[in-house]
Amino acid sequence: MQPLTTLKDVPRETRAFRARLMVSAVVVLCLALILIARLVKLQIIDYEHFRTLSDDNRIKVVPIAPTRGRIFDRNGVVLAENIPTYSLEVVPESVDDMDAMLAALGKVIRLGKDDLVRFRRALTRTRRFESVPLRLRLSEEEVARFAVNRQRFPGVDVQARLTRSYPLGSLAAHLVGYVGRISEAELQRLDPAEYRGSTYVGKVGVERSFERELHGTVGFQQVETNALGRTIRVIQRRDPVPGKDIYLTLDAGLQAAAERALGKAKGALVAIDPVTGGVLAFVSLPAYDPNLFVDGIDRASYAALLGSPQRPLFNRALNGQYPPGSTIKPFMGLAGLEDNVKKARGTVWCPGWFRLPGRKHRYRDWKKGGHGRVNLHKAIVESCDVYFYQLALDLGIDRIHDFLARFGFGQRTGISLKGESAGVLPSRAWKRAARGQPWYPGETVITGIGQGYMLATPLQLASATATLATGGRRLRPRVVRWRGRRGESAVPMVADVLDTIKPQRRENWREIASAMVDVVHGRHGTARRIGVGASYRIAGKTGTAQVFTIAQDKKYRASEIAARLRDHGLFISYAPADAPRIALAVVVENGGGGSRSAAPVARKVLDAYLGTGSPARDTLMTRNGGTASRSAVLASR
Repeated sequence: MQPLTTLKDVPRETRAFRARLMVSAVVVLCLALILIARLVKLQIIDYEHFRTLSDDNRIKVVPIAPTRGRIFDRNGVVLAENIPTYSLEVVPESVDDMDAMLAALGKVIRLGKDDLVRFRRALTRTRRFESVPLRLRLSEEEVARFAVNRQRFPGVDVQARLTRSYPLGSLAAHLVGYVGRISEAELQRLDPAEYRGSTYVGKVGVERSFERELHGTVGFQQVETNALGRTIRVIQRRDPVPGKDIYLTLDAGLQAAAERALGKAKGALVAIDPVTGGVLAFVSLPAYDPNLFVDGIDRASYAALLGSPQRPLFNRALNGQYPPGSTIKPFMGLAGLEDNVKKARGTVWCPGWFRLPGRKHRYRDWKKGGHGRVNLHKAIVESCDVYFYQLALDLGIDRIHDFLARFGFGQRTGISLKGESAGVLPSRAWKRAARGQPWYPGETVITGIGQGYMLATPLQLASATATLATGGRRLRPRVVRWRGRRGESAVPMVADVLDTIKPQRRENWREIASAMVDVVHGRHGTARRIGVGASYRIAGKTGTAQVFTIAQDKKYRASEIAARLRDHGLFISYAPADAPRIALAVVVENGGGGSRSAAPVARKVLDAYLGTGSPARDTLMTRNGGTASRSAVLASR
């Protein structure tokens, strides 16, 4: 049999095919519409969003730290500058495994423990796309070694930076100060926008007090980077504004002479120009090398400085508070004359001790046998304690306080350095507030010779001496002579008058000045040895400040007392006596009598400033790489 032939239903199959075709077309059209809609959303609606993401992968905004302003002395000698160095830096977002990278990198470049600690601390306070310093001051050998292995470390590169440097080392370290790495606490008070890209901030001294002027204004640049984070090209740039240079009133040559005069002694010296108030020398010894702090001092070195019994980090000139001792006597004598105290114009018998009426306690004079009949002039020249015991009692503590306050005792001088100590100028009100106790007559007695509660800083003593030298014109001590950028004209320094003490009688001031001159040039003056051979007249006053109280039945013998408990030596002076150009105060800790320890230091400093030349200046020019010529240094003299 033949099989039956199935007839095809062509119209039906055609309709089915067309229906399937239509469904397929609709599906394809819907998919196309979905694709087009997605493309519209990505390319048009979300364009800005994805463009930003793309630019963030390709373009980085990199902050540019401004060049820090330099610091010079009054003659152009460089005290703080910026030197080019190479640093190893990391962009965190370009590193996949930070620990592995650091371990591998440590085999190429030496990474100390302190470097890693500082780096990890910096990572927590820096944006991931910003470069973070890992090692500073790479040697040329280390730079070359890294260059060979650079391809192994995406996100790591060597950058050229300017690093702070103090070419004269410890010279004037306590005045100039130093910069250091920005700490977390400092980040809280600093403007983040202004310190992006900055590594350093001023810590102490001029570096801290004038941070705003020295730092400058941060800039930025937009750069295009590749997949490894390396810069391909710079798209846009805004240059930073460099910090201002600062010229100090300090004379670096005089500073060197003063530090050399003090030698290995602990102490301080402050010299001021009484006409302008400019600080000419600012010495605190022992000192330290500020270069140690720039890149972060290691723990061992910092612990050694911090734990040293010499206290090299302590700013004695600004914060050291010492009993002024007999250096207060010219001021006490002037107070007696100005207040018309009878004894100030009469005489006192000095048997070598003083006793309050009805009391047995004896207040001793430094001269065991006494000075005999003493008037004010002789009392200052020979530093008679008994005379000033009586004068203080006649004046009373309240009049003493009010008069000495006019010279700046017991208050900050207002110098533009942060952290100045105020000292102590005692009074009834002060003791009641500070100790909750009444004031006793015996405390007035010892205040008359600068002992007891009274404390003064070397800066206060120098400022008060300058006020005495000018006849009552008290100026704010200043350390900056001019600040500005290259090409700007210097503005003349104008004296800032804090107070003008109007004399009751001009003869009173001349009488005190005459006595101070005889301290140095008189036959019986306590500092007569330093007056020998001087080509100018010096007005001065020696002082000795007790560190501890000696019992009535005991005698002070320096050889039997621990060095740290020996008396401090002090000396104040100004010169030339008839037309003062310099006023200074010297404190030699545990140096004994001021005539022996402090006065010779003052003479050397006065000679260096008022003499015809100073070898220290030539030494400074050599150490400073010839930044300023010797003639330029001497020009301001």
